[in-house]
Amino acid sequence: MNRLWAPWRKAYIRPDRKRSGCLFCRILKSRKDAAQFVLKRTPFSFALLNLYPYNNGHVMIVPNRHVDSIKQMTAAEKLDWLALTEEILDALRKALKPHGFNAGLNLGRAGGAGVPGHLHLHVVPRWDGDTNFMPVLSDTKVISESMESVYRALAKVLRVSQKPVRAGRRRP
Repeated sequence: MNRLWAPWRKAYIRPDRKRSGCLFCRILKSRKDAAQFVLKRTPFSFALLNLYPYNNGHVMIVPNRHVDSIKQMTAAEKLDWLALTEEILDALRKALKPHGFNAGLNLGRAGGAGVPGHLHLHVVPRWDGDTNFMPVLSDTKVISESMESVYRALAKVLRVSQKPVRAGRRRP
């Protein structure tokens, strides 16, 4: 059996202390944006890098209000959420130059939602040839760029703080 050594992941699978409540609500209240890879805040939404990315530049767009469906959002919240999604797509195009995107919602725990009570949209940049034998043969996805590097590239385009903290020290 091959092993992929990644000791920095310990902070995600075995945190020092247990946290209760909604992850996104904690991030929204904390205001430690660079430390938590928050890329942009708008009046009704915010965007942040996913700590467990499917690919480089995996961003989540989250409504500020704790809702679990689009139906619960007001018209202003929906418009803001989609406008932020469009801005993030533009930033990803400029900073990372992907060939395409996957975008989607995981609704409910059975639908794959890691935070099932708080709606969020996933935007995953894709490149021609970014799929290889590793996920198929070894059930391992290789992410070729650090969170810090991706954050800096996107923050530069979005004109936000570019000082993320090192892995393991970024959750409230």
